[in-house]
Amino acid sequence: MADIADISTVHRASSKNANAPGSGGALMPLAGVSATQWRALSERAAEPNGYYLPGWELAVNASARGRVDAAALGAWEDASRLIGLAPVISMWRAYRIPLPALVSADPYGTLCTPLLDADMAEEAVTSMLRRARRSGAHALIFRATSLNGAAMKAFTDVLRRGGMQPLVLQSHVRACLDATGDADTVLRDALGAKKQKELRRQRNRLAEHGPVHFDVARTPEEISAAVETFLMLEASGWKGQRGTALGQHEGDAAFVRRATSALAETGQCEIVTLRASEMPVASAIVLRHLDRAFYFKLGVDERFAKFSPGVQLTLELTRHLCADPAISTVDSTASPDHSMINPIWRGRLAIGDVLIPLRRNDPVVSLIRAALRLRGAIREPARRIVQFVRARQEKS
Repeated sequence: MADIADISTVHRASSKNANAPGSGGALMPLAGVSATQWRALSERAAEPNGYYLPGWELAVNASARGRVDAAALGAWEDASRLIGLAPVISMWRAYRIPLPALVSADPYGTLCTPLLDADMAEEAVTSMLRRARRSGAHALIFRATSLNGAAMKAFTDVLRRGGMQPLVLQSHVRACLDATGDADTVLRDALGAKKQKELRRQRNRLAEHGPVHFDVARTPEEISAAVETFLMLEASGWKGQRGTALGQHEGDAAFVRRATSALAETGQCEIVTLRASEMPVASAIVLRHLDRAFYFKLGVDERFAKFSPGVQLTLELTRHLCADPAISTVDSTASPDHSMINPIWRGRLAIGDVLIPLRRNDPVVSLIRAALRLRGAIREPARRIVQFVRARQEKS
């Protein structure tokens, strides 16, 4: 168990050795993975995950609070072709439980679906499971993972051949947008005529402060300016009062500036802003990977709360993404009971925490599962209270 207690210090290697997957141990520092190979894998991924794009996750890993120094559980066809990748940390670091399991690293977004090569998904899974066993782990735990996508199907199929199956520890559904439809139809069906009329009234009232317009920042130069607006707006509201705004912490601010800049270089990030004249009233960061977009975070100027600036921005974002033929689905990455997004985006994605056993009939897996159940039973009442308070704060 000691070998798996803190994998951030396991198998530290020179950058030369880190890029040679056959020469090191079962795990390697995440920062040692070839960014070129990682980007190539993301372009071939069986299932999109904007939060595990190299530009994003390497920025998280470099400076985000409590999220640095993850390890890489990878799979390679040969030294030049990465076919699978899951950033991981120890169970002790994730849950303060001293048992031998690897847990998906938190990418600051609520999606930890691993990247698998679409043409070699099962080969990638087989190699990743083998490397996880070599690390000393008895189980993998993928938090906040897509339950019905290609990645989990590949893990399920490989485990089945070994007489095993994944165990869903908890699951929920969250809002998503089918962006292949007509935006006006989508919004009319979701909101109804009465709610749409009220939102138009609020927008007209907002326009009394100046013409309302929706800006999309895409280029590195545009993103560099827009991220500062986002950070300012997010810190100005209840997130700032609670101390959870990104701009309030040096490491978090550095991460989001670096990540958005890196993804702007590859066309995988947009920052959208709603303005009344030149005054920003709401802003959000949106990631793009393959045919999917991911609604990361929203900041609003709460002086305009009575005009529902977050909702107004989301309506414009809906129209923007539905008009983009490259995007088929938008993951809200929001909590399952999010009071703002749920009534607008009526699609649902199944998300859950999944335990992957690494050996048949392993009693340690039962111990890991029991420890997680006990932890959940202790923490659940407090979590519900916090969610209730946050939901009330987010209604504007």
